[in-house]
Amino acid sequence: MIIDEIKKLIIEALDLEDITSDEIDAEAPLFEDGLGLDSIDALELGMALKKKYNLKMGTDSEDNKKHFYSVKTLADFVEQQTK
Repeated sequence: MIIDEIKKLIIEALDLEDITSDEIDAEAPLFEDGLGLDSIDALELGMALKKKYNLKMGTDSEDNKKHFYSVKTLADFVEQQTK
């Protein structure tokens, strides 16, 4: 399932050794109150997603904020881009 793949990718790309994919809530925000990721994490995650799924991400920061809101929104974006 793509949600599980993305959870594992987040853990690997960001070296989150003290968390398992089961502990990541797919609906929770990735930034601030959720996983607490920052802008550097977002860049690293974006690069990992581009590499794994061959994604093309736009430069519109509002669109990117929507896509990177949660694991679920990322999974929806990846599925949409890889059809």
